[in-house]
Amino acid sequence: MVSAETPKKGAAKAAPRLLQRYRSEVAPALRKQFGYKNPHQVPRLTKVVVHMGVGAAVQDEKILHKAAEELGQITGQKPILTRARKAVSNFKLKAGQAIGAKVTLRRAVMYEFVDRLFNIAMPRIRDFRGVLATRGFDGQGNFSLGITEQLIFPEIEYDKVTRTQGMHITFCTSAANPEEARALLKGLGMPFREASRQTAGSA
Repeated sequence: MVSAETPKKGAAKAAPRLLQRYRSEVAPALRKQFGYKNPHQVPRLTKVVVHMGVGAAVQDEKILHKAAEELGQITGQKPILTRARKAVSNFKLKAGQAIGAKVTLRRAVMYEFVDRLFNIAMPRIRDFRGVLATRGFDGQGNFSLGITEQLIFPEIEYDKVTRTQGMHITFCTSAANPEEARALLKGLGMPFREASRQTAGSA
């Protein structure tokens, strides 16, 4: 009887689907669109930062730890806690007190998260009409958006959620300007709202 062949130890793992798409479709299209002479000029996604600000942690530390746990489930990476730089007596906030959780995603885990975000999570937003491209760019090739609740991510079990928690997501790119960054993110699947439909509001 012949046993099934098992993968060799140390065998290279296949690149994430979105990274393969970037290499085969997005990068060549960007090079053609902007006329880059050097392939190293082609914009790429360098990192994605996902941050949850948990103000309620001032009154109840358990809320922060629950949020950090959910952030880890969503991103596939263990978060670090973010702390207050200064004390704010009106809010009973002490300097150095943990008030949020953050992950910085790079390489494969970054592409896997972005793929799930664009193709699974964002389409589940109620009355979603696309992301406004007229805001969110910082002028240096980076783009930020806000998500109002963690329930859009399939990794979160609805019946185990004790409170809704929003998050702030920043896409850092090597693009030289917002135009190039927008083209990169759109190529990767960011559901930007069409110009004719862009009105006041957010994703």
